[in-house]
Amino acid sequence: MSFTRTTGSFDEEGYSFWPSPAKLNLELRVLGQRPDGYHELQTLFQLLDIGDDIWIKPNDSGELTLDSEYNEVPSDQNLIIKAARILQPFCKSSSGADIKLTKRLPSGAGLGGGSSNAATTLVALNQLWSLHLDQQQLIDLGRQLGADVPVFVNGHSAWAEGIGELLTNTEIPEKWYLVVYPNVHVNTGKIFSHSALTRNDKPIKLRATREGSLPEVGYNAMQTLVLELYPEIKEAFEHLSQYGKVMLTGTGSCLFLTFDNEREVRKIAALCKQRWLTLEARGINTSPLIK
Repeated sequence: MSFTRTTGSFDEEGYSFWPSPAKLNLELRVLGQRPDGYHELQTLFQLLDIGDDIWIKPNDSGELTLDSEYNEVPSDQNLIIKAARILQPFCKSSSGADIKLTKRLPSGAGLGGGSSNAATTLVALNQLWSLHLDQQQLIDLGRQLGADVPVFVNGHSAWAEGIGELLTNTEIPEKWYLVVYPNVHVNTGKIFSHSALTRNDKPIKLRATREGSLPEVGYNAMQTLVLELYPEIKEAFEHLSQYGKVMLTGTGSCLFLTFDNEREVRKIAALCKQRWLTLEARGINTSPLIK
């Protein structure tokens, strides 16, 4: 499932390819809630070598179309189209695009699929429409679409603070991960607004030995609450716990185990795939989107 095409390569119809990688949260702490309702977070984003495929062909009609079998939200509400619309005011002409999406990442899973789709669209159309916006401008635009969009625009695994937009690039050991989807969608808003959510985690710091070095990780403030609210996730969590330390990613439903090699991932995946959707991935520090 790893990306096999290179960024910007073309198919026979003239669409260019743009990868949309997944992420895991190796650490997620909730420090408090701001007056505007957003939560102050600390999180460690690990990019993965798997994700969705996006294909784009610019047009000069000003129209935006999205072709995908993914239909959980209407096309005009999809973050891909929203991202394209945010960029259109920067165009000097009637720039549009025909976009195709191959969706592999389940929604509500904590893998950042929609946010990554939005980021990929911003990066791709900035190039295809020759807008010449710099990365910080794209990050600022992406923040309007979701708190996870900036890290994908940034294109590097990162330690994040604020609402997730204050990024420090990090070099994370490139481990292997077994990601398990327990066939349930977690509502992010429901989790963040729940009275039982821990909102007073003690902040931690990057190690002072060098900028960007990692803190001790392996905690998710959402995990206890999600396991209480979703019995399907708790069942999968208890099953996977026999193979190692299990973690929830983000505010989604996916659980993951960490391994040192691909062989171990495949061995445990074979024991789980009859019950759940399983994804085998390797951590990457640099996104294929910006290579």
